[in-house]
Amino acid sequence: MLIARRADTRARADFATWKMMAKLNGLSALPPDAQGFLATYKNLLDQMSEAEATEATIAAVYKAYYAEMGGAGTAPDVRPRTAEPVTDNVTAFRRPSPKPKKAGRFGATAFSGTQKRPLPVALIFACLVVVYVAIRYYWR
Repeated sequence: MLIARRADTRARADFATWKMMAKLNGLSALPPDAQGFLATYKNLLDQMSEAEATEATIAAVYKAYYAEMGGAGTAPDVRPRTAEPVTDNVTAFRRPSPKPKKAGRFGATAFSGTQKRPLPVALIFACLVVVYVAIRYYWR
C-alpha cells in the first residue's frame, strides 16, 4: 500500500507539472512517456469532461508508476481523501506584549551586553574639535 500511495502522489504531481508545461509551450522538453500520456489526455478530452479525463489519465500514469516502483500485480485502488470543508483558519495578528524594561544604573533604560550606550552629541562634537585643532596645530 505504501508503494501505491507513493505512485499515486507522484502521478498526480507529475501530471500537473506536465499539464502546466504543455500550457507554457514546453511540451517538446518533456520525456516521451509524458508526451504520450498528454496525447492520451487530449484524446480523452474529446470524449469526456476535463475532470474525468484528468482522473483517467492520472489513473493510467499511476498504474505505470506502480509497476515501475516494484508493485506486484494490479495496482490497488487508492482514492484521494475527500477534502473537508475549509473553515476560516486565519489567525488575527496580535502585537506581542512589550517586555518590561529593567532598571539599571543609568535610569529606566538598561543596556545589555550586546547594546552599546549611545554617546552624547556634545562629546562627539568635542572630539571633533580636538581632532580639528590637533590637525591645524600639526600643519603649522
